[in-house]
This record gives sequence, C-alpha cells and structure tokens, in this order.
Amino acid sequence: MKLETLNESQIIITFIALALLLIFAHIFGNLLEKIKGPRVVGEILGGMILGGSCLFLLFPDFAQQIFFNYEGEGKVLNIFYQLGLIFLMLLSGYNTDIKIDKRSTKNIALIFLGATVLPMLCAVPFVKLFSPYFIGEVSNQLSFGFVFCIGVAITSIPVISKIFFDMGIMNTKFANTILTVATFQDLCLWILLNIATGIAATGEIDIPRMILISAITLGLFAVVAIIAKKLPKERKSVKTRTLYTVSFIALLLTCGALSKLGINIMYSAFLVGYVIKAMFGKTDHVKQKIGNIEDFAFTFFVPIYFALVGIQLNVIHDFSLGRFLLFFAVAFILEFIDTWAALLFSKIKKPARVNFAVTMNARGGPGIVLATVTYAAGIINLEFFTVLILTTMISSMIAGYYLRYQQGKNPKIFDHFED
Repeated sequence: MKLETLNESQIIITFIALALLLIFAHIFGNLLEKIKGPRVVGEILGGMILGGSCLFLLFPDFAQQIFFNYEGEGKVLNIFYQLGLIFLMLLSGYNTDIKIDKRSTKNIALIFLGATVLPMLCAVPFVKLFSPYFIGEVSNQLSFGFVFCIGVAITSIPVISKIFFDMGIMNTKFANTILTVATFQDLCLWILLNIATGIAATGEIDIPRMILISAITLGLFAVVAIIAKKLPKERKSVKTRTLYTVSFIALLLTCGALSKLGINIMYSAFLVGYVIKAMFGKTDHVKQKIGNIEDFAFTFFVPIYFALVGIQLNVIHDFSLGRFLLFFAVAFILEFIDTWAALLFSKIKKPARVNFAVTMNARGGPGIVLATVTYAAGIINLEFFTVLILTTMISSMIAGYYLRYQQGKNPKIFDHFED
C-alpha cells in the first residue's frame, strides 16, 4: 500500500500556517493574561485576527496563500484541531475527581437543575422571537428549538478546565463540583443535540437509537466511576513508555470506537483521562509524567485548537450586534438566575452561589461544537453560528475575570464554600 502524501511545498505551507496560529495564540494569550483575563480567550482572539474579521479582510491574497494554499489544507489543520481538543479533555479527565458523596449529591443535583433544566425550560418562550433571524436552511422549527435551548444552557468543560488550570485551582472542591456537574450536564445536552440533528436529517425522532445512545453515554461514566473505586489506591511505579503508550492507544481507540455509537470524541477523551487515573493513580511519580504531556499539549496542540476556533469567526458580514447582545443577555441571565435560585436550597454561602452561577455560564468548547455541528447540518444559519461562538468567548471572559477577582479577595473560597 502506498500512502498518499503532500508535496514539499504543501508541507511547508502547512508548517507556516501552524506557526502563525501558534504565534498569534501565544501573543494574545499572553496579552489576556497580563490584563488578568483567561488565556484561552486570548488564544481564540489570536485566531480571530487571522480570520475573516481581520487578515482575510485586509490581505485576502496573503491569507489565501497560507490557509487555502492547496485542496484539503483545511482537513490537515482540522487534525491538529481535534488533537488539541482531545488532549485538553484527556488532561481534564485525569485531573477531575468525580466524587458524589451524600453531602455533595444535593449540591450537584441543585446545580444541575439550575444550570441545565431550568434555563432550557425558560428559553422556550424566546425560540419564536429569534427563529426568523437564526434558523438555518433546513427550516425545521423543532430542531432549531432544541439547539436554541441547548445554546442557552450549555457549559464548557474544556474552557472551564483551562481557566482552572491557569488559576491553579484545578483540584479544589469548587473545581471538582463544577466539572462533575458540567460532565453530566454536557452529556445530557449532547444527547439532545443528537436528537436535534436526527430530526433535521430525517424529519422524525428515532426513539430506539436515542435511548441506546443515552444509555451508553451515561452508563460508561457510571461503570468507570465504579471501577475506579474498586481499584487499589496505591499502585507500583509504572514505566514512562508504558504509561504513555497505554494512554495514547486507549485515547485513540476509545474515541474511534465510541464515535461509532454517536458519542462525541470530547467525552470519549475525558473518559479515557479518568480511566488512566483509575489505572495508574495520581501518585507524584505518575503526576510528573502526565505533567510532561500537559506541558507539551498546552504549548502546542491546545493553543492551535483555540486559534482554529477563532479563525472561523466573521463579525463583518451576516452579523447583527443588536441580536447578538439580546441573545447573550437572555442566555447569561437565565443561566445565572436559575443556578443562583436553585442553590438557595443548599448550604452554599451567598458569594459561592454567585461563583457557581457565573462559572456555569462559561460555554466555550461545547458551545463551539454545538455551533459548528448544527451549522453544518443546516439547523442554524451563519449569523447564529457567529453569535454562539462570540457568546462562548465573552461568557468565558466574564467567568475568568470574576473567578480571579474572587481568588484575590479570598484564596480559600474555592475550598470552603458551605456554612
């Protein structure tokens, strides 16, 4: 078998495109950090500068030569995009402790209710208001309604994880609670997204298939959590090559296998990260080795992922600032108020209730995937695609700034937030 390859010129252009993505992601990521903003937003902004909102607008020939030099260059760059996404999710899974004890169960249930169920129900009356402006070429009102409500309630595990990593609070009680809720929330919302795309494609709901996907998606995490509890806490040291080889094989094969069942690779990678922790533990020996993967991923694959997200944005054409601001206000306020109100029935302190309500508003990666998948399926149009992505950026900035502000006031607020 002879492999189909790129010629030397195409390879060099691809390297240059990747270099530009890294340069702009690094520059704007550092800039956002200097002004105490989330680095991830700067990395998306760096990609946005290279896209249709700036470089493609001012220097179209140059941009065309770099990012559309040969047929299929976009597909090559998409490989790096996907690798950045799955590495981020792998590390998030490894660093997340899904602990549902008697004390935390109530908090997790209340946050899930306030950040998922209530916002989606409250968003229903707004569907008809936005539908004439945001619906896609398929013109399926039911599919659009699902997507609109998901867009209001969705929360980003990748972006929240990146913010937690940057702030150094990844393993706090607050971070673990947020990521546990976000995991279950996004799993449920992806099930709804599968329903929406199925309706758009066939015009009807395939109930047996949806039940199967739901059972597999939720069941896998339950099985992994049970297995993790049964394994011994102390494990012998493991060879570096063994750890890396097993991790990468499990990552790639699991993503491939579960995608055949309709489960997004984001959650497959997150699951693998959690499995690796269950298999090898979180001893200093293993954490150091995983830290090497983390350092490389966060300096190469992850910035490219967020920069490629940004490059797709175009706020010059097919965009209404007024409708964007209206949607953003509806989405942010519903998510905030419903989460805050649900936590009134918990023992969580007032400042911490606000922290949870703001953090659950960060939409990030899942919001972007929601936009790209539904735009490709014709459920939403280009304007709503742009609106959804901008909403993820601004909501993530608000969450990042606010959490840093709270950390500055009380560094222990993320460990002790109950009366």
